[in-house]
Amino acid sequence: MKRATARPCSVLGMEEPWRPTKEQIAAAEGAAVPDVIDSALDVLFCGINPGLYSGAVGHHFARPGNRFWRALHASGFTPRVLGPFEERELLNCGLGITNLVRRATATADRLHDDELRSGARLLSRKAARYKPRWVAFLGLTAYRVAFGRKSATVGRQIETVAESQVWLLPNPSGLNANYQIADLAEVFGELRAAARS
Repeated sequence: MKRATARPCSVLGMEEPWRPTKEQIAAAEGAAVPDVIDSALDVLFCGINPGLYSGAVGHHFARPGNRFWRALHASGFTPRVLGPFEERELLNCGLGITNLVRRATATADRLHDDELRSGARLLSRKAARYKPRWVAFLGLTAYRVAFGRKSATVGRQIETVAESQVWLLPNPSGLNANYQIADLAEVFGELRAAARS
């Protein structure tokens, strides 16, 4: 598990937002981003795997243009738009983040189906340990492959992960043109209503 070096910190020891160089991004292939997780969360969001930008900075959904943080706020999950360098604040909102596959890649299509299925087994063990009420997957295709649910669609799923209920969300990447921020806010909001009921 490679980690990028030269991570700037402020005087108070809190990491300040920073942008990686092209070299740092290229060197992040295979890097892992630590989970943001705790016991009994309302929702554990599960990404596919970190992109190279996230791998370089060591924070989830870090690439500028990713709409995860705006969708969380627009749907009412967070009181303001947080950023990737503030990801630990999610725990105060009863939220966490993990990934199906730990290794960073330039695109998710570089992952093998076996990696996704293996990630599903690891996620099941993680859910059994931490017991989130909901596991929310961010990416239809990866979920379908990982869990063998070829016809799964956005929304609540009948299956569970360990004892956690499952919700399927679209990938918030800026590359997903099928969902604009208002669309993401709506589907994230449906999950929020279910999670807070």
